[in-house]
Amino acid sequence: MKAKDFDAKFDEGVDDIIDDLDVTSARRVNQEAKRINVDFPAWVVESLDREAARVGVTRQSIIKVWLVERLRAEAANKPLKSDTASGAR
Repeated sequence: MKAKDFDAKFDEGVDDIIDDLDVTSARRVNQEAKRINVDFPAWVVESLDREAARVGVTRQSIIKVWLVERLRAEAANKPLKSDTASGAR
């Protein structure tokens, strides 16, 4: 399909254009996974598991979410809510 035909379908509001795309080699830029190993004390793993169960996600998911939150806060040079509540920074 030519780009102008694809654009026309999109502009016409065609609901489903996914069949017109070749997604076999699609990838998210800067989202490639890289495996690492991290050792935690048992009490940390148990706490992570409790929190993950409370929220309804896996341990790996809660670790990823918390790390991303912290990295974004650091990048923005903003303290986390827990840091401001304890008087840190």
